[in-house]
Amino acid sequence: MRPGVSPPSLPEYDASDPVESAIVRRLASNWARRATVKKAEPELDDLFDSSLSDYPEALLPFAEHPTYLALSPEQKQRLQAWAWIAFNKNVMDIEKYVVNPGFDVLAEDRLGVGLGDWAAVAVNQAMVDEQYHTLMHFNASSATRRGRGWGLPAKALPDVLTVRTQAQALDAAEGPRKIALTQLAFMTVAEVSITAYLDLISDDPGVQSINRATIRLHARDEYCHASIAGELAVSVWDSLDRGDRSYLLEGFEGAMRAFSGTDFGAWRAIMEIEAIPGGQKMLDDVALEPSNELFVQDYSGIQSLYKKLTIEPLHPTES
Repeated sequence: MRPGVSPPSLPEYDASDPVESAIVRRLASNWARRATVKKAEPELDDLFDSSLSDYPEALLPFAEHPTYLALSPEQKQRLQAWAWIAFNKNVMDIEKYVVNPGFDVLAEDRLGVGLGDWAAVAVNQAMVDEQYHTLMHFNASSATRRGRGWGLPAKALPDVLTVRTQAQALDAAEGPRKIALTQLAFMTVAEVSITAYLDLISDDPGVQSINRATIRLHARDEYCHASIAGELAVSVWDSLDRGDRSYLLEGFEGAMRAFSGTDFGAWRAIMEIEAIPGGQKMLDDVALEPSNELFVQDYSGIQSLYKKLTIEPLHPTES
């Protein structure tokens, strides 16, 4: 089955929803101007509600730890805002350093599969979409910084876990073919699993409407991208020999471990920036809890792909 191909466009949105409409209008305007950080964004700013959380408190890995519970309301609010900045950085960095390079492997047919023009058009369209997604999440973080009046610099955070893990895998890959297989593996896992990551926040009414709408808009595109990535992964798989299949499968499993894991590297940087008393010890404590090992526990995307490849499904406890 070939995924449907259409010209690149802005994310589908509900015109009757003022938040979604504002996000897409700002996105279109920014894309044309190419100067997002220097322009005021009154539509988004007007929708910011300081009484709402920037991020679901329940998703913090230390939400029930005594050290966190003893913090002042402002300290808790700042950590929740940081969590949203880190969430967006994770999305943006994966799109930039994992997804688009992986799609480029397919667009250039670097594995010699013989993919036709339909595949090249589909993946190039998806790559344009990913640039929009990056801008959407950048705008959402900017709105949080302005709304709170806090710096919250994403550049102060380390490379995200998936990017770090992919870099290690690429360093270990021997030759262009294994590099291409590694990039394909990480891209595929990200694309078939990203909606599970986004859905963690999209339905929480206690979170900023801007944040939830940004995620809803992104997720709509990703359901299509998951289909494209999955179908193309099957096409590639069918063309591979046993050795390449084994290598790609190892790549899938390593990528899923990274994608689903809790990124304590970001939290350690945040605790240092915020000078949280006992913050590092708190992270040491919660990192030992099995419930905090996985941030994304929905493996349905990769399980569905494995079923198409007729291999045994990968489960969270096996990763």
